Amino acid sequence: MIRRLYATRAVSSVCRGVFVGHPPGGGRALIAGGYPQAMATPLIPLRHFFDNPERANAKLSPDGATISYLAPREGVLNVWLVPADGDGDPVAITDDRDRGVRSYFWSRDGRWLLYVQDRNGDENAHVYAVDPAHPDRVRDLTPFPGVRAGIVAAPRATPRELLVSMNLRDRSLFDVFRLNVASGRFTLVAENPGDVIDWTADRHGRLRAAYAQTPGGDYQVRYRDGEDEPFRVVADYANEDHGHVHGFTGDGCRLYVGSARDADLTRLVELDPETGAERVVDADDEADLSGPWISDRTGTLQAVFYLRDRLVVHPHVNAFARDWEAVRGLHRGDPVITGQDADETRWIVVFDDDRDPGATFLFDRTTGNARLLFRSRPWLEPDTLAEMRPVRVTSRDGLTLHCYLTLPRDEGHELPMVVYVHGGPWARDAWGYDPIAQFLANRGYAVLQVNYRGSTGFGKHFMHAAEREFAGKMHDDLIDAVRWAIDEGVADPERVGIYGGSYGGYAALVGVTFTPDVFAAAVSFVGPSSLVTLTRSFPAYWRPLLASTWFRYVGDPEDPDDRADMERRSPLNHVDRIVTPLMVIQGANDPRVTKQESDQIVAALHERGVDVEYICKDGEGHGFVKPENRMEAYGAMERFFAKHLGGRVASD
Repeated sequence: MIRRLYATRAVSSVCRGVFVGHPPGGGRALIAGGYPQAMATPLIPLRHFFDNPERANAKLSPDGATISYLAPREGVLNVWLVPADGDGDPVAITDDRDRGVRSYFWSRDGRWLLYVQDRNGDENAHVYAVDPAHPDRVRDLTPFPGVRAGIVAAPRATPRELLVSMNLRDRSLFDVFRLNVASGRFTLVAENPGDVIDWTADRHGRLRAAYAQTPGGDYQVRYRDGEDEPFRVVADYANEDHGHVHGFTGDGCRLYVGSARDADLTRLVELDPETGAERVVDADDEADLSGPWISDRTGTLQAVFYLRDRLVVHPHVNAFARDWEAVRGLHRGDPVITGQDADETRWIVVFDDDRDPGATFLFDRTTGNARLLFRSRPWLEPDTLAEMRPVRVTSRDGLTLHCYLTLPRDEGHELPMVVYVHGGPWARDAWGYDPIAQFLANRGYAVLQVNYRGSTGFGKHFMHAAEREFAGKMHDDLIDAVRWAIDEGVADPERVGIYGGSYGGYAALVGVTFTPDVFAAAVSFVGPSSLVTLTRSFPAYWRPLLASTWFRYVGDPEDPDDRADMERRSPLNHVDRIVTPLMVIQGANDPRVTKQESDQIVAALHERGVDVEYICKDGEGHGFVKPENRMEAYGAMERFFAKHLGGRVASD
């Protein structure tokens, strides 16, 4: 085991802290938490990382005259408007008093601001409309209890209408409706036959493509020439080949599809619905397709995006290439276009940057001029934050693990380290601002983020190497990355902690049950403790997805052999191995990883007489939205890691 294997290494300039069952090491003076007094970087208040941003998520009205953005109103995020020319005062047009508005957009005619919001984290989102001229008149456009609504399209050709999906008829299936925003009236456009997991409309607002899953977990692309015709299967894709539909070509006759057929990496292809033939449009040598940028005005392909260690863009139109280069010169981060006017002459550009979150510009494509609108967290000075560095680690069976290492600005060697595990697991870590990584680095920890096998973006071989490897090779990848950090002199083997949410929370629980000698402290945030009870509690609308994901990668608890294997991989069944200090954090209303998952492992530990710190918050779901709850949770984690790993603690 790693902590035992490296226990005799010499103490470096960063001395060891105090641990349960271990004497303090080194001869330098320690302050609270055991971190050396020589660290010069000032402690940044917790609220600077986890309170609401000052402003964020800017968008442009279709006529280009108004900029919208999110900002606190009496401590809760709401939508504000300000003239795009800067000549006028901001005006709040929503007045949410609870969880705040987080996702919103303009109607195509600029008549309405529309936002999507659930209640208390239950993920049953509703679509709301507010008239900027009458902000007191907020309407719930999908007022059906227990129903989850989503936006399929806001077509340019039908500016007063939306295409929305709802599981109104059957909680496990999403049908598509055409919704008149002004009247609130619905018309059924497509009834889900039972296997469609995504829908795509053309530029004229006609629902003409569907992405379906077969009983074996493979995929089909279905197509129709018009809404009065039935869908027909035009292409079949093996599970690992994807086949996800990204949109229509400008003439509406072919589909842009992400395909890994006959390749390891997902490429952008043109799919001919008459023949099922693919034509490769764009591909990258290192990364899977992230997505295309298609002009909403003309339907032409502008660019294709990929995420390697950082963002990579392949322009397809000279004007886009020119403007992208101009935008890249505005800031050191990676640009993201988050909004534009209907003429596509002005962009809202937000920069993803490891040390300067949310720098937002208005860029005029006709003049090349740009204006800084705001920085989301102006109280964070880039010179006080830590650099996030891409690093690559080789797993014990030869896979390349793309990782990110964030070191305290004072750096040093043999630091206390936190392995910060991403959720999903079908997701990935990426370069950019991460409040948790920056918070931990500021407290004196090296922070290691590992794209373990099963993470997305690195090809189908890497993705499918995770099948049936929960608590197996997926966890080995984390341990191999820890070993690398120790060998490189980055991490003190006696002071390695683990933290993560969702799958990352499961990984933390696996860490303290399957590899208890590796980690000196662990924090599980909404982490599953039993793969069996987790699967049986999934929301009804997840069931059509399980064949291609959960059952393939983890198992079906209704199959006796699968269930036995899932039990073996469940931390709940190995609580007798837990000797590592553990903190558990849970949202009471979480529909994905229910409260039962945290309750049962905490109860099992209490039955053994083992103390575990447990934070459970009402009114929260799969992650904490309310800033006061975030700060309470991360403040507790700050003190917990300081006690067991030896980092610093701020006074606020």
